[in-house]
Formats: sequence, structure tokens, C-alpha cells
Amino acid sequence: MYKRVLLKLSGESLGGPQGKGISEEMLAAYASEIAAAARAGLQIGIVIGGGNIFRGLQGAGKGFDRVDGDKMGMLATVINSIGLAMAIRSEACRLRSSPRLRWNRSPDIICATTP
Repeated sequence: MYKRVLLKLSGESLGGPQGKGISEEMLAAYASEIAAAARAGLQIGIVIGGGNIFRGLQGAGKGFDRVDGDKMGMLATVINSIGLAMAIRSEACRLRSSPRLRWNRSPDIICATTP
């Protein structure tokens, strides 16, 4: 029997049948199964995707800057991890969430003015 596992969840799976957005039912189902495994003594590392919210590569094909699109995808991953963490906590489990995003600067916003 394994003592530690790494669970990879796709962002699309959080969206339920449509694969978009975040389904509270899917969060609750995942949290219940993860909590049961943890209570049985399993140590679980979780990696979660963000494709249910945004995919940088798809945006690049529509004129989005690829790097900015990838940043949006990373933020989607953080949103999903926060949602899953809240659902797991609702199962009376403790956890540590460790998003590893580091931005080197804030975006500059420059708007053209009409004379």
C-alpha cells in the first residue's frame, strides 16, 4: 500500500459535464474522496489545472499575447486551487495550499484619450 500519492486534477473536470466554470458538486465530490483517503492515512499532493477558466494557447490563436494568456491560465489554476481547498476544509480536513506564482511587476495600463 502506498503512503503518499500525487493526484493530478484537470481544470476541465471541475467544470462538470460542460468542462467550464466551477461546479460546486464536483468540488464537493473531489473533497469527499480526498478527505476519505486522508483519513485512511494517505498523504496526498494535489496538482490542479486551470483549463476550465482559460487556456493561453487558445487565446494566442485569437490575437492574445501568448505570455499574457499563460499568466491568465496560471491565475485560473490558483482560483481552482482555492476552490478545492475550501471544499476540502469543509470536510474538516487541514491542508496547506502552495501556489507558486511570482510576478516581476504589475501590468502597465495605458489608455488612449479622445481629444
